[in-house]
Formats: sequence, C-alpha cells, structure tokens
Amino acid sequence: MATQIFKAQAFKALHEGPGTFVIPNPWDAGSARMLASLGYQALATTSAGYAFSMARPDGALKLEDTLANVRAIVAASDLPVAVDLENGFADDPALCAESLLRAASAGAVGGSIEDATGREDGPIYCFEHAVARIEAAVATARSLPFPFTLTARAENYLHGNPDLADTIRRLQAFAEAGADVLYAPGLRTAAEVLAVVQAVAPKPVNVLMSGGLKLNVAQLSEMGVRRISVGSAMALAAYGEFFRAAREIQEHGTFGFTERSMPYAQANQLFKG
Repeated sequence: MATQIFKAQAFKALHEGPGTFVIPNPWDAGSARMLASLGYQALATTSAGYAFSMARPDGALKLEDTLANVRAIVAASDLPVAVDLENGFADDPALCAESLLRAASAGAVGGSIEDATGREDGPIYCFEHAVARIEAAVATARSLPFPFTLTARAENYLHGNPDLADTIRRLQAFAEAGADVLYAPGLRTAAEVLAVVQAVAPKPVNVLMSGGLKLNVAQLSEMGVRRISVGSAMALAAYGEFFRAAREIQEHGTFGFTERSMPYAQANQLFKG
C-alpha cells in the first residue's frame, strides 16, 4: 500500500507537469475502484455526488460525512486522493484550516477550499475574509509532514455572479497567499479559461468540465490548463442511466437497459482486487 507521503509527492508532481491530467471524481469506494482500474493517476471527491448517494442535496454534508467518504475512497485504491472540502465547513479561518487538517488525517493528500458561504443571502465571502481563510489553510497545509496540495476556489460563477475581473482578483490573491492550485468552477468560454490561466501563471489551474464548456483535453492542454476535473458529472451520468432504466421498466415494461449494462463478471472482477 502506497504511503501517504509517497502519494502526496506523486500528486504534487502531477501539478508540476509536463502536460495536463484529468482527475475524475468518484463518489464512493466502488466508483473509486473502477476509476483506478482505468489508469487514472489521482482521484478527487465530489461533495455533490456523495450527497446524492446519501439522499441529500448538494451542500447538506457535514464534515464527518466528508471524512468518512475520504477514508472509504482512500482505502479503495493506491491513488492520491484530494477532497472537496466545500467552504471548510466553517466561516472562521482557523476552523476552516482545522477541517483541512482532519482531512489530511483521514488520508487525503490534497483538498479544495472555496469562497462560497453556503448561504443564499451573501453567497460569497468578502474579499478580505476569503483571503484570510486561504492563508490559514495554507499555514496548516505547510505544517504537515508531506506536501499537501491546496486548491483555492473562487465561486462567483456558480452563484449568479459571472464577474471575471473579480474572480481573477480573488484567484491572484489566493495564489499570493500560497495556494498551490487555482480553480474557478463554472467558467463558460475558452476565452475565460485562458484569461484565468494567464492571470495566475505559473501556478496551475484546475478547470471543471461540465455541460456548458465545450472543450476537450487537447484544447485545454494547449491553453495551459494543468488539471481537469468533472465534479458531479460522472455521478450524474450513473444516476441518469439508473433513472432511465427504472423508468423504462415502470413506463414500458421492458428491460432494454440490460443490453447496455456492464457484464456481471467484469464488475465482480473489479471488486476482487
């Protein structure tokens, strides 16, 4: 079993290049094992995907839920695992940093902290407070006996404020505070992605690929993107197929979905490892 220090060093090296890598987002141990079998180099949790698996909406997880998810995913493979820590499960910078420390203790070698409050009234932390939270998280990450890769997220685009200038201002401040990776989920165009990459260079940038951004790995690599994630998209793909299968039975009384299913023997073999 790979040690946490080895995993942390390998994860750090991925961000140093050369090239671009995709970090897929499993939502449980089973999906983590499947992704590891396909040759991916690292995994990142998805708070939304995991919440859905627990019959909860996105944003309803507690820190203890997330830590349990991290432990399960870490145990499922030898790959480095980064954790979606949402807003650190606290407003206070010190408590936010404590969440990072606990995630590291659960086996994570990287994690993200966002500047979203989780509240409808005032969904984004003010600039100064957002930076203070990243500064506290950086200090805690640097105190660990291995290189914990901290990703700082600017959430404007996911909360109805597609202000590129303010997003870049925040990302630059997070980079100055010591964040290792910068991330603005919800970017809509290649021009916006390129602007972010150039604004925080040479720090690596993570780009979230979802339905709205029509780019592929090669195109993102050409733009200088170092890391690509998919958030809850793979969980939604799995849930979508499950839902369509259930609806086919209910509405048509047919079982055509079985022709598209993974063979039992293949699935069973994956989980013997």
